[in-house]
Amino acid sequence: MQKNSIQKNDLLKSNNTIIRILDIKGDFAFVIDCIKRTMPKWIEKQNLDKFVSCTEQGLQDITEIALSDIAEMDMKSRKHAHEHFTLIASILPFVADDKQRTVMIGKVAEIYGISKQTVRYYLCLYLVYQNISALAPKQSIKGMVLSADEKNMRWSLNKFFYTNSKNTLKTAYMMMLKTKYCDSSGVLLPDYPSFYQFRYFYRKHRNMQTYFISRDGLKSYQRNERPLLGDGIQEFAPYVGVGMLDATICDIYLVNESGNLVGRPILTACIDAYSSLCCGYSLSWEGGTYSLRGLMVNILSDKVQHCKKFGIHIEKAQWDMNKLPATFVTDMGSEYKSGTFEQIAELGVSVINLPSYRPELKGAVEKFFDLVQESYKKYLKGKGVIMPDYQERGAHDYRKDACLSMPDFEKIIIRCIIYYNCQRVIENFPYTERMIQMNIKPYAHCIYEWGKKQDGANLISASVEQVILTLLPRTIGKFSRYGLKVNRMRYKHENYTERYLSGGEVTVAYNPEDVSCVWLIENGSYICFELIESRYRGKELAKVETLQESQKRLVKEATENNIQAQIDLASFIETIASTAAKHENTNIKGIRDTRKREKGKTHVDFVNDMKGGATHE
Repeated sequence: MQKNSIQKNDLLKSNNTIIRILDIKGDFAFVIDCIKRTMPKWIEKQNLDKFVSCTEQGLQDITEIALSDIAEMDMKSRKHAHEHFTLIASILPFVADDKQRTVMIGKVAEIYGISKQTVRYYLCLYLVYQNISALAPKQSIKGMVLSADEKNMRWSLNKFFYTNSKNTLKTAYMMMLKTKYCDSSGVLLPDYPSFYQFRYFYRKHRNMQTYFISRDGLKSYQRNERPLLGDGIQEFAPYVGVGMLDATICDIYLVNESGNLVGRPILTACIDAYSSLCCGYSLSWEGGTYSLRGLMVNILSDKVQHCKKFGIHIEKAQWDMNKLPATFVTDMGSEYKSGTFEQIAELGVSVINLPSYRPELKGAVEKFFDLVQESYKKYLKGKGVIMPDYQERGAHDYRKDACLSMPDFEKIIIRCIIYYNCQRVIENFPYTERMIQMNIKPYAHCIYEWGKKQDGANLISASVEQVILTLLPRTIGKFSRYGLKVNRMRYKHENYTERYLSGGEVTVAYNPEDVSCVWLIENGSYICFELIESRYRGKELAKVETLQESQKRLVKEATENNIQAQIDLASFIETIASTAAKHENTNIKGIRDTRKREKGKTHVDFVNDMKGGATHE
């Protein structure tokens, strides 16, 4: 390069060397080696003849450092860059004077309590790139290149540490040495990384998400370790009318009226996510769709009358809930995903199925179960209540303590719900200014009463009969001249004569517990059809199917015997026929006289025969 064309701050390249011109005085240039990053020095211009021009991007590519605008960096990177520029700012005016520069480097190191080498490092780094962003944490523009030892460490961690075997870091290290650093006879080679290097590599590159998923599984990660960054139930409950459904097995053993152990009951509940009010419950021995039907009926029932059945008297305002929430939020339970429950959408209800292992999204109902069980467990110790150690070896058998029956326990549950709705203080409810002005008390029933009068409240009126019929299982029925055939049984309705004659398939709801009726679903209405075959009336569908299968089996067995009987009959008839002599010329004249004579031969007087005589005409 022509020495007269050299300018201050130029980048020059020759082979594997890149220099930057920091200053020019006469025939001398003050340069810094951008690759080695040693302290700058004065050289004669004539030594630059073999150098050619280099770009800033070329320098960044070779040194594998990507510089960005300081304004676009995150706060931490900007702070890092400015702090280190402050270290060298006072040295820059003296950088071309070796003696003064050395003095200033010593003063800066003393003031900031760092080594002179550190000060030199940041000074050279800035002089090489002439950009304050170079002092920010390094950002490589290429992928990280691992050494052979580092590749072995990575392989060992993936093979032995990040697995469901849950090996320790020490075990993974030893397995790496055994596999990668031993000769064919199993003798450890002289050169191998230390455990401290292995641990450093792990800590430098570890990913906590990978750690939890690989060792404990995805389900455990989602349930126990996943960051909880959502807004919880507020995502689904900005107003009254979002019901959260769930069921739990109660922590208590119950007995029947005779004192025999029955087991643990199932509590199913619906909680209004906005106010946390318990909309309804179902306490039963059966779960699944059966408990859901019971829950829907309870939601729509008059709570005052319901409590009165158990000898508990409440005011209507304490539990004024007799409408369906317009939205049901459920988990991925089979009973909620079944077509039977999703039929409730026909009433205008929306069903949201949450993803698996997201309990925080239905925290209202989860909290309800915790509070209700905490309310009664401390008073029922020794009465069948299960304690935390019930699954431990040698723990007390809590089944032997059981003494409460289902009616007794349901009274307790109702009382707990009333306390939950009316007397439990909700401390963290997001009160609005309007609610504070109206002095809304922090109880679930008060918040619910206020909320259902606000814009956005979404409740659906429905009758118990509508809900029960809507949740019944369905099948295909066929019309024929023999009636409406459903589940291999025949049903009738007096106004469907034309349909019997024209035939066709229809959708029918049926009750598995009593086959006496089915309901034709037509234009949103349920038309009741009565059973024709009276022998099945009042029976369960399972019992009827058993009877039908038994009859089918009997008919099948009889059919096999019938075939043999037909064969025997055919053989007998052929034998008789073969012994009968055929007359060549049968006389067909005088048939009436012949018939009269034959009648006289075979005629019997049954009265005389009964008396012991036998007279033939």
